[in-house]
Parts: sequence; structure tokens; C-alpha cells
Amino acid sequence: MIRNIVFDMGNVLLTFDPEVPLARFCHSEEAKDLIRKELFQGPEWIMGDQGILRNDERYEPVSRRVPAVYHRELADCVNHWDICMKPVPGALSFCQNCKDKGYHIYVLSNADNTFHDYFPRFAEESWFNGVIVSSDVRMIKPDPAIYSHLLKTFSLQPKECFFIDDRAENVKSAADLGMQGFVFQGDFAPLRELLI
Repeated sequence: MIRNIVFDMGNVLLTFDPEVPLARFCHSEEAKDLIRKELFQGPEWIMGDQGILRNDERYEPVSRRVPAVYHRELADCVNHWDICMKPVPGALSFCQNCKDKGYHIYVLSNADNTFHDYFPRFAEESWFNGVIVSSDVRMIKPDPAIYSHLLKTFSLQPKECFFIDDRAENVKSAADLGMQGFVFQGDFAPLRELLI
């Protein structure tokens, strides 16, 4: 019996779309292409999620790979990339429906240290039964260790957990530990049919 719903954050609860800050802060296609590649697709992005680098420490190493003429645009993207983090339509009401149905709800997110600053745009962390952020615990999905950490921290049984993530590899890792799962593609209707 499912008792616990575990949500990914990015593109499940809050939108993550680097094209939003790129469009806001970059003044040419060349700047967008470079900053997309070097910042959002570069190693420092994952290092942030791993808790190795804070967000405010990303600028210096990335700037070495970006021409100086684009450094202002890069700095703006580093400092304000989270302007894209807005509630996914229908997510808050779905979470509330889950709570009303008696489920416990949790968040398991790959995110850097700024998670705790922008997440309240969705809901206060205390509204959930528990929140695990990769940069806090120095583990990252789809490493099975972070799922095990969630289960141990909150004394959850895998067979009683349903995991929702927008990345298939993350759902597979949860399933390998005995959790049920669903690859989210922007529509809560199938989840309502399954769970509510």
C-alpha cells in the first residue's frame, strides 16, 4: 500500500528552464550558446548539485572558459538563474490533494545550495513531511545512496513509496530499491488517476 509520495523538485514542482535567464541576460545568440554550454551544461553545474561548489563559487571557474566580453552576462546568469524557478501548473493543488488523501509527501531533489532560498516560491519546506537536497547530503540522483538516505532518514519502507521525477534514470534507481515510480511529463492527470 502506498503511504508516501516522493517528489522531485525541478520540472515537477518548480520549473527549471535555463533558456529563461539566457533570454533575459544575454544580448546575442553567441553569448547564449557559450553560457548555456559552459555554465548550465558545464561540470560546475553538477558540482553545485553535489555540494562541491556553492552557486556563488561557479562564476570564477566558468569565466575562464568564456571571453571577457561576456563576463557581465555570465555573472547575471550565475547570480539570477533562478528567475526561471516558478511553480509548475497544477503541482500545488496535486500536492494538497495527496495530503488530503492521507499520503505523507516528501521532496528528493538534485539542487545546489540556493534551493532553500527559492523553494518557498512553491511552499514552505515545513509543509512537507521531509525534504532531502543533494547538495546538503553530498549525494546525487540517480545514485542509489541518496534514495537509501531518504528512506533511512524518515524511516520509510520502499514498497510504501511512490516516486515522481521527470528523468527516467532517476525513477529507475528508485524502482531498483523497491519504490514504485512515474516519469513526469508535465501532466498531473495520470497521477491523479493512479493516486487520488
